[in-house]
Amino acid sequence: MRSTRRAVLRGAAALSVAGLDALFAPWARANALRVGEPAPPATLVTLDGRRLATADLLGRVVILTFWATWCGPCREELPLLSSYATLHAARGLTVLGFGLDSPEDDLRKVQQVAHSLSFPAGLLANSSAPGYGRIWRIPVNFTIDRRGRLIDNGWKDKDSTWTAERLERIVTPLLNDPA
Repeated sequence: MRSTRRAVLRGAAALSVAGLDALFAPWARANALRVGEPAPPATLVTLDGRRLATADLLGRVVILTFWATWCGPCREELPLLSSYATLHAARGLTVLGFGLDSPEDDLRKVQQVAHSLSFPAGLLANSSAPGYGRIWRIPVNFTIDRRGRLIDNGWKDKDSTWTAERLERIVTPLLNDPA
């Protein structure tokens, strides 16, 4: 009887630890992001069903941007990022927009914003970006160089919202490097 009780207690303890790991895993992954190291893989499933994976974009500079229709700073940032993406697409820039609106929200709002953008966008709920942690603050952006290395970690930025100056400082030099 005693050995059975111990086995049950050990099993409960193991499940408890596993549950905590699952609870804290997104933060652990976000904390593991290291500038200069390989960027975690991400796959955007666009609103029209296309799959775009960062692994397939080696040789290009990639910006992952996380946004929502209800986010004021996002609505200010997206047109600037869209213009910059259009201006620099031929130089090897790809922007992937992950919307945080839930599939149950008014999808028409998401589609309206997405259609105004020059870069592909989709819902994070349908896509995959687990290595970037739980997205809790938006807008948040991550920049990947042509070699697939993380160059800018949005979690470490006091304000990760794109401005023209910030794009020129972080992204333009990467576009100038043919790597």
